Amino acid sequence: MSNFLTLWNEAATTSLGFFWMALWAFVLGYIISSLIQVLVTRRKMQQAMGTDGPRSIALGTFFGFISSSCSFSALASTRAIFNKGAGLAPSLAFMLASTNLVIELGMVIAVFLGWQFVVGEYVGGILLILITWLLIRITRPRRLEAQARRKMDDGDADDNSDDRTWKEKITSREGWQQIGQTYIMEWQMVWKDVLIGFTVAGIISAMVPQSFFEALFIGSGGENAANPGFLAVLAQTLVGPLAAFFTFIGSMGNIPLAAVLFAQGVSFAGVMAFIFSDLVVLPILRINASYYGWKMALYILALMLVGIVSASLIMHYSLALLGLLPDFGGQTSMSDREFFKWNYQSVLNIIFLTITAALIWFWRQGQKQHSHDHGHDHDHGGASMTDKVLRVLVVIALIWLAGGVIVPLL
Repeated sequence: MSNFLTLWNEAATTSLGFFWMALWAFVLGYIISSLIQVLVTRRKMQQAMGTDGPRSIALGTFFGFISSSCSFSALASTRAIFNKGAGLAPSLAFMLASTNLVIELGMVIAVFLGWQFVVGEYVGGILLILITWLLIRITRPRRLEAQARRKMDDGDADDNSDDRTWKEKITSREGWQQIGQTYIMEWQMVWKDVLIGFTVAGIISAMVPQSFFEALFIGSGGENAANPGFLAVLAQTLVGPLAAFFTFIGSMGNIPLAAVLFAQGVSFAGVMAFIFSDLVVLPILRINASYYGWKMALYILALMLVGIVSASLIMHYSLALLGLLPDFGGQTSMSDREFFKWNYQSVLNIIFLTITAALIWFWRQGQKQHSHDHGHDHDHGGASMTDKVLRVLVVIALIWLAGGVIVPLL
């Protein structure tokens, strides 16, 4: 019993420590994301994106890059863009870019995994978009696309009627109220995923034995972990999406868990495949089916899986060829780190928490003056069952963390 209580405390401390490490990166990323969302109108995005071709793919990728990182929000935005006439390939490029090429994700990956994984995320994300585009051109799903368009209603209104320039917005009180509102909405979208993800990462780091990972990810751990053969790398890359498929955790919550996997000897390709798999989880599949029908949803799932495995393998062997694959050595003791000490992370956390307080003040001022939304629709696609499950998991996570923290006092 005492051993379990010790592990419980270790798991809770590790979860909170992971979050403390990443807090400044979250806040900075969402500040930048909020500024971009307020200062760039979505109307111009939709008008600029065509049906197909390199220009449309490039624009879809760029507009996705400057959009929200929430997977559910990305689905709603992608549906709106597709419904307004954008082609399937640019629409999926937008969706992939908005979840894989975002600034805050790269920052959190840098904190937990290092620069090689940041390169893997961004370069691999672009590869994933190009592979998806190529597969669409090869398979030519015109009938599926037509069926999907017939299934959707055409009732999406343009979500941005604010015609002020970005300079006018950034120099006005109303503009900063809108930025504060968007910042709060960004956190409202992801805090459940983040809380659950960090809690699970702490539990796995403290309580799951090495043997489990060696059994699940063939070739991880042991003597060959640093130099696995191709079949072992391929197997781990296939298991990555499978491990992520049944989770409810978004990409931001998955990063500390990915760090735990890497610390346990999972290959670079396997970890990258796990990180990329936020768009192939079960709730995402169900929402896509409600938007486009099951045939199109399964087609998109197949595209994502082939793209994820291909991009992860390409990045793995490209870095291996250049002698730049990350070393497991620096990641072997995630739960033994001294998380809460006075260092640059603590200073950055204090600075960005102060900025957060200012943005919350602007948001509250805006709430008092306006009772309506200023046009950042982050509808989670009516995923009511998913939301209910998340709420239950949030309560369990909070009880777990609180209990783990007070265990030493008892």
